[in-house]
Amino acid sequence: QVQLVESGGGLVQPGGSLRLSCAGSGSILSSYVMGWYRQAPGKQRELVATITSGGNTNYADAVKGRFTISRDNAKKSVYLQMNSLKPEDTAVYYCNAYNPYITRYNYWGQGTQVTVSS
Repeated sequence: QVQLVESGGGLVQPGGSLRLSCAGSGSILSSYVMGWYRQAPGKQRELVATITSGGNTNYADAVKGRFTISRDNAKKSVYLQMNSLKPEDTAVYYCNAYNPYITRYNYWGQGTQVTVSS
């Protein structure tokens, strides 16, 4: 059974930083693409960033230059360093892992709340 558990969310002032972590367990292979998505109230879930097993990254335009995604394949973990946070970054952040060769193997964490407010 695959599990993804996020941590690191919280309340931060505009301009501040947070680091999200996602620990995977079970049959998550190093070949999986891992990433972060977010969902703000009343909005659809959207991509934040993804990273392949080889370290290739992809970012949403809204976070480029401010957020950095990284992963540790040995720990089946993915991280999101968020700097220069803005109120519009407020959302529930979800960790995701999927097999790029067998896309039905697609897993989500339970989400962690990030609130950017003064």
